[in-house]
Amino acid sequence: MYVHVASEENKVFSMSADNTVKIWDLETHACCCTVSSKASAIKGELTACLYLLGPRALCVATSTLAFLHLKVRSVPEPHLVHSHQDPVVCCRYNPAFRHVVSCCEASVVKVWDLETGQQVSEFISTHGNAGITCLTFDSSGRRLVTGGRDGCLKIWSYNNGHCLHTLQQDENQSEICDCTYMEVNQNRCIIAVGWDRRINVYFDIPRDFHHFRKPQPHWQDDLNHGHKEDILCVAQCPPFLLATSSYDGEIIVWNVISGHMYCKLNTPSPMDGQDHREGPDRSVSQLAFLKTRLKKPDSAAASLISNGPGGSVCFWKLCSGSGLMANFTLSREKAHVSSIAVTSGDTLAYLADQHGFIYVYDIQEYGLQGTERQAPNTMTSWRAHVSMVTSLELIEDDSILLSSSLDCTVRLWSKDGAYIGTFGQNRPWDIFTPDSWGHPRVPFEILTDPSSMPTHALAGCLEGQQEQNHVTEEKVLLETEESPSPPSPEGPIVEVEAKADTSRWTSFCHGRLLSARRKPCWKMPELKWPSIYQALQCHELACVSAPRKKPDLSVTGSDLFSVVFPSQEREAEGLEKKKLSPWSSFLPEC
Repeated sequence: MYVHVASEENKVFSMSADNTVKIWDLETHACCCTVSSKASAIKGELTACLYLLGPRALCVATSTLAFLHLKVRSVPEPHLVHSHQDPVVCCRYNPAFRHVVSCCEASVVKVWDLETGQQVSEFISTHGNAGITCLTFDSSGRRLVTGGRDGCLKIWSYNNGHCLHTLQQDENQSEICDCTYMEVNQNRCIIAVGWDRRINVYFDIPRDFHHFRKPQPHWQDDLNHGHKEDILCVAQCPPFLLATSSYDGEIIVWNVISGHMYCKLNTPSPMDGQDHREGPDRSVSQLAFLKTRLKKPDSAAASLISNGPGGSVCFWKLCSGSGLMANFTLSREKAHVSSIAVTSGDTLAYLADQHGFIYVYDIQEYGLQGTERQAPNTMTSWRAHVSMVTSLELIEDDSILLSSSLDCTVRLWSKDGAYIGTFGQNRPWDIFTPDSWGHPRVPFEILTDPSSMPTHALAGCLEGQQEQNHVTEEKVLLETEESPSPPSPEGPIVEVEAKADTSRWTSFCHGRLLSARRKPCWKMPELKWPSIYQALQCHELACVSAPRKKPDLSVTGSDLFSVVFPSQEREAEGLEKKKLSPWSSFLPEC
């Protein structure tokens, strides 16, 4: 529909009828970037496009106007450790080989050794120019399944990077957002969801050697009463439950065996105070089952966790009548919850947000009896990344946590938040030897990032501390001015000197007080000697000499100069011994 050649940028911008904008390199003829309307929050059909040279932005017209600014990625700093060169979209742990598999937006898959953090292998261009959006393993752990923006699922032998099968639809290839591998009545299948708003089921037949496979016919409930918006997430609860969530905040729980809808849940509206200028964001992109609570069919406890608008977290009841059991906000900044992980016993919930923070909540007794009005107890929290966390996975056999982020890193933590290391670092670690971990150090970019600093609390503390110092100095100054001078036993001369000292002391305190008031509240105090004068008290010192006896000179014939002190006697004895000693010639003279 539109093509613009930006010779000064050495780029070509193109817009097509599939509601995507692509940026091409003039020299290599390669696609540098693909911009989707949904990912860029552009609503409506694309009708016109224009590149503006001044602001270096692409103006896209639908029912509204949107500006897509062209930003050149900064060169990564050499001292920072990166697992990938591009943002990491997901990562998973393979218990069969004790490997960690991660993938980035550049369609690169890397395999890491869990116990050392070193790279084992990698393969590139898994989905061509399209990026990877999700990945999972089969039940044996020998094959890797990836989904991409090209609308295809691919099955890999990830040890050698060989593509075994390609799963795709006959219709338009819509982006795949999430996928899962499931076993139902000894039948193995791969379930994928995405922008086509349908649930696509691909049977995994062991002896099917066809490279391309098609999905099974869609369920009737899915066609008639399914999602009306793009499906963003899918989660399973063996043996037969499946949950999906969409862009409009709708959650549907399915019975995989029959294909019928089990229940439908609607996410509450955004909380007060959220910006509604661009429309409320009701999308639900993360789901997690509390599987131990679903073992009792008549249980009235919350058995499903989901994220919500405005940084909220929702607990849902599925048995004995579905409904919302709890709804609380994760952080004060109302950061969007980007990943959820729950322990196998449903005792702890690990929640990560778009700012890179991880929160651990105690949910063992939460939502068991009825509606909860308060958030569960927080066990601990820490910042794991400087950007949005894209994946969280608990490796409970080793009591460690795996995380990935858009900051191009994949990291390993203990279950309590102790930093083990970043995959790709030069120094290997041993997960069984805590001395080889990075703890108590933290990643350098987290330590220096402004969002990691308690700026508001620190400013308040400094301001309160300075106010307290001002009050203390004023109190000392007031006591100094009002305290009466001590009586002088030596007359008016000493009283004049005491008054002069008091005036100098008062001026000195006034100068300290004024200089302290002129200091800005945000400035840290400089290192100096402590102001000990603030704690000193003045006391009168009595000039009394120690009693001494005068020598008695009445004795006749006494000579004061003939007195030999003990030290002189010892020197004389030493000289006599030196003369009588056979080694006197070798001894030095005193």
